Amino acid sequence: MALKFYMTPGSCSTGIHILLETLELPFEAWIVNIPAGDHLRPEYLKINPRGTIPTLVLDDGSALTDFKSIALWLAQTYPRAKLLPEDPALAAQAVDLLEFALIQLHGEGFTRIFTSERYISSGGAKPGQQLKDDVTSHGREIVEQAFGVLEKRLPAEGYAVGPTFSIADAALFYNEFWAEKTGIPLPPRVLAHYQRVRARPVVRQVLAEEGYRT
Repeated sequence: MALKFYMTPGSCSTGIHILLETLELPFEAWIVNIPAGDHLRPEYLKINPRGTIPTLVLDDGSALTDFKSIALWLAQTYPRAKLLPEDPALAAQAVDLLEFALIQLHGEGFTRIFTSERYISSGGAKPGQQLKDDVTSHGREIVEQAFGVLEKRLPAEGYAVGPTFSIADAALFYNEFWAEKTGIPLPPRVLAHYQRVRARPVVRQVLAEEGYRT
């Protein structure tokens, strides 16, 4: 039984897609059309009751249903790829940066930008455009502040925690990619990191497969 990867092109699942291709693992790709409501269909909720992406179904039929668990499973199952540094301190830094990307950039920032209606209590009425704009603006502020924090943490050269590409880089990349698509400026070191990751042949391949020009 091959790995089954449930993904949405251009979403956070792009980071996992990059990790899978980096490891050169065979897998079946299943596209989840979120605007069409695929993530809420009974057949998908049976696999992932949370109704989220990404999801990775393993050889034994069990499912990993969030970015962090999938990334850690891949790094620990295939240690020769060094997606998680061997040094405990660097490994901890990689996980810390991964969580910062998932929680602060994505969860607190971009979620407000992409799904502003979630943050508006309208009492059943359709939320006004001004309210949506305010939530979106707040999201952009959170993202810009988070990138400011990363600017102080990322090295001038190499990847997030050293010379080797890691799970942290995959998580940071999809947020940097979103920033480019939404016109949010990246500070110098963050921009340099984004450009280094995007220049990787595997990343260019993944973006092309997901329908983006590289």
